[in-house]
Amino acid sequence: MLVGCGGTHLASQGEPAATTADAGRDSLDFKRLEGQIYTPSDWPEPLEANVYLPEMPGDALRPAALVVHGGGWQNRGPEDMRSIARKLAEQGYVVINIEHRKAPEYKFPKPLHDLQQAMAWLHSQADAWRVDTQRIVGVGFSSGAHLVSLLALTGAEGPLAEPYGGEHTRLAAVVAGGLPSDLFKFADGRLVVEFIGGTRAEEPEAYYLASPARHITPQAPPFFLFHGTWDRLVPVDHATDFYDELKANGVESELYLQHFRGHITSFLTRGNAVDAGIAFLNQQVF
Repeated sequence: MLVGCGGTHLASQGEPAATTADAGRDSLDFKRLEGQIYTPSDWPEPLEANVYLPEMPGDALRPAALVVHGGGWQNRGPEDMRSIARKLAEQGYVVINIEHRKAPEYKFPKPLHDLQQAMAWLHSQADAWRVDTQRIVGVGFSSGAHLVSLLALTGAEGPLAEPYGGEHTRLAAVVAGGLPSDLFKFADGRLVVEFIGGTRAEEPEAYYLASPARHITPQAPPFFLFHGTWDRLVPVDHATDFYDELKANGVESELYLQHFRGHITSFLTRGNAVDAGIAFLNQQVF
């Protein structure tokens, strides 16, 4: 455990990755492809991804990252995650920073289906972009962290894998900031009700299926969580309870608690947490 004036950093196994000598990598140049349509032609609406391709010599395969923005499942866009996407590309990741369909028009599980399609598209581009499909990670904040975590835990098999999931949705590791991990913890707030399409009493099965914390098993990929201790929108127990459940299942994980930060400030002042998260990802896939 590391404790500083800005945060408390816990690791389930050994020391946090950010403390190891090989946590950082040389920064690489990259090129950016904007506005790439990743959905099939018959999708309800075309969805775009911004793609970051690191400039690496040779023909070796590279890891990739699926990056998903927050916004309460209803707003915001990939521009919020631009600096994180850049950091990942500079570390050697092929990055797809995606938009997804929004609630309340598109309710659960439709935004998850978008992520499943994004993974299928990334796999289809693997040869052209030199992507190692066994080393794809997910990165998200707030509702984006929720969707990425749900993809990591339910996308490959089970009821949420149909009809667009499967083996192509498997993630090698996840970085999740401000994660709403258990939707039963919310007192039927508007954003969650509009995302699910009803209250907890009206749609208990959907709340269960949509809660990443309810799907943790020993087969879960490694997780890095960061969360503000003063978060009132998504209270910090969403992260601490999720981390405890990961540890109980023997899943390698780290928890970076950002002291004196709320939900928005934990994202705006995310620098050290994201750097530690990328060090964690590097440890998993390089």
